[in-house]
Amino acid sequence: MAALALFSLVLRLFAVQAVGGGDGSGSGSSLTACLAAAGVRNVTARGSPAYDAALRVSIQNLRFAGAGAPKPAAVVVPASLGELRAAVRCARAAGLVVRIRSGGHSYEGLSYTTEDRNAFAVVDLAALGRVRVDADADGGGATAWVESGATLGQVYYAVAASNPTLAFSAGSCPTVGSGGHIAGGGFGLLSRKYGLAGDNVVDAVLVDAGGRVLDRAAMGEDVFWAIRGGGGGTWGAVYAWRVQLRPVPERVTAFVANRRGTVESVARLVSTWQHVAPWLPDEFYVSAFVGAGLPESDRTGISVTFKGLYLGPRHEALQILTARFPEIGLSDLNPREMSWIESVVFFSGLPEGSSVSDLTDRVLHKKNYFKAKSDYVHRPMPLDQLIRAVEVLSKQPKAYVILDPYGGAMDGFKSSDLPFPHREGNIHGIQYLIEWTADEDGRRDEYMDWLRHFYDLMGAYVPKNPRTAYINYMDLDLGTNNWSSDRRSNIISKSPNPEVEAARAWGERYFLGNYDRLVRAKTMIDPDNVFRNAQSIPPLGGPGMTRSLPPAAISPKVTCNGSTNDS
Repeated sequence: MAALALFSLVLRLFAVQAVGGGDGSGSGSSLTACLAAAGVRNVTARGSPAYDAALRVSIQNLRFAGAGAPKPAAVVVPASLGELRAAVRCARAAGLVVRIRSGGHSYEGLSYTTEDRNAFAVVDLAALGRVRVDADADGGGATAWVESGATLGQVYYAVAASNPTLAFSAGSCPTVGSGGHIAGGGFGLLSRKYGLAGDNVVDAVLVDAGGRVLDRAAMGEDVFWAIRGGGGGTWGAVYAWRVQLRPVPERVTAFVANRRGTVESVARLVSTWQHVAPWLPDEFYVSAFVGAGLPESDRTGISVTFKGLYLGPRHEALQILTARFPEIGLSDLNPREMSWIESVVFFSGLPEGSSVSDLTDRVLHKKNYFKAKSDYVHRPMPLDQLIRAVEVLSKQPKAYVILDPYGGAMDGFKSSDLPFPHREGNIHGIQYLIEWTADEDGRRDEYMDWLRHFYDLMGAYVPKNPRTAYINYMDLDLGTNNWSSDRRSNIISKSPNPEVEAARAWGERYFLGNYDRLVRAKTMIDPDNVFRNAQSIPPLGGPGMTRSLPPAAISPKVTCNGSTNDS
C-alpha cells in the first residue's frame, strides 16, 4: 500500500510522458540494448551522429568540451520516473559508473566527463523539468515538487506564475539545474532571510543504485540529510524535491552599482563592505564583485560592483544604506522597485531587455572557459591586506572575485544541520574566478596557474586548519579520489576503504565535522559506489560494514531483458 501510495502521488504530481525520438538501436552495447528493451528510446551512444550534440548541449564550462576530454559511453535522457530507474539499473548492469547531469554547471565538469579511466554513462535529466506548486496542501505552507532537471529559472518562473508573492531560496543563475544546486546546499540572494535551498527541502524522491524509489521516510534521515548539501553525484539520482516556498513582498528593491577607482580606494570600499553587509537586516543582500575587467561592465581598470536586493520598498532600502553604508555612493545609486520575479531577471545575467519568460530557457548562450576556487572568512580582513590583494587582482583582467554576505538567517543554523557547515561565524564567502575565450585557450595553463597563485596569496588572510571551501564551487586542486577500474575490489575487499581517509583531506574542507556522517550515509545508500566521481564521498567498504536501509517504498523490477514494473 505504501508503495502504491507514493507512486500514485508522483504520477499525480507529474504527468509521465513518452520519450521523444532518439537513436540507440543497433549500437550493440549492453546498455543500449537494455534501455531499448525497457522502452527508453532517448539514448545516444558514442558513434551516433547526434552524440556530440547530445553531450555538449549542457556543457557549461568549455574547458571540458574539447576533443581530449573523456566521453561517456552514452547519454541517456529519461522523461519519467520509470525511465530514470531503468537508466540507473541498465547502466549498473552494463558495468558503467553513473553520472547524473541536471544542468551541466559542475565547475569541474564531473556531471558529464571523468577524471579516470572508468567507463561511464551520463543520465541527463533535461526532460525531467516539471514543477508543481501546492498552495497549502497539508497546512504547512506553500510547497512545490520540483523535478531535478528543472533549472532554477524554470522553478522561479513556475512559482511566481502560481503566486507572485512566493519564492524559493536558491541561486541567481537561471540555467543552473536544481538537482545539482540543492545537492550542494544552494546559496542565493534570499539565503540571509530564509537559509539555503537545502534548508527548504521537506521531502525528496531518490532512485538508489539498485533502482529502488525512496522518499524521505524510506531513505531515512541520515540519507535525507546527506542529499541536501553533501554534493551531487554521490547518493543516487534524485528524481524530485519537495521544497518549502517563502513569502516575499509584492515589491522589492534592486540595484547594481559599479565603482571604479584606484587600488586603495577600491580596497577601502571592500573593507567597508566587509564591516557592513553581513550585519544588515536579514531582508538585505549586498554582494561585491571585484576585478579589473568585471563581467557585465563596460569599464576597464580595477573596480568593485555592488549588487543589492532588499525585500521591501525603495525608500526603506535607501534609509538603511544612508545609515549603514553611505560609502556605496547614494547620489547615482538609483535603486529600482520591481516584483520579486523581475528581480530574478535583473540579477540573472541574461541580456538586457530579457523578460520573465526568458527564465525558462535552459540554454546558457554565453559560455566561456573558466576555473574557480573558494574560501570563507570569519572576520574582516585588515585594510593593508585588502590593498595587497586588490593590487594583484588589478593586474589580471581575466580574473575577479565575488564576495557573498552571510550572517542573517544563516547564523541561525548549526554547522551540523546540513552537510554544508559554513554557518554561524562566517561573515562572507569568497569565490575566485578566471575566465577566458576559445581564442585564448592556448593560455589555459597560464590562467589557471595565475588563479592558483592568487589563491595561495589569499591563504595568509583567511581561516585555516582547515581552509574551507564550498562544494558547489568544486575545486579538484583540493584533492581527488583514486578509484580503481574494479569498484568492488576498491571498496568491498578492503576494510576499511583506504579512500575514506585519503578523501578526508578535501572532504573536511567542504564539510568540516560532517564528513564522517556523510561517509556513513554513503555506506547506507550506495555501498558499491555506483555513483562516484573525483570528489564524491567514499563508502566505508569491507564486509559487514553496511547497514541495510528500510524496505524500499517501491521495489522496481528492471532487468536487462527490459521488463519494468511501476506498480
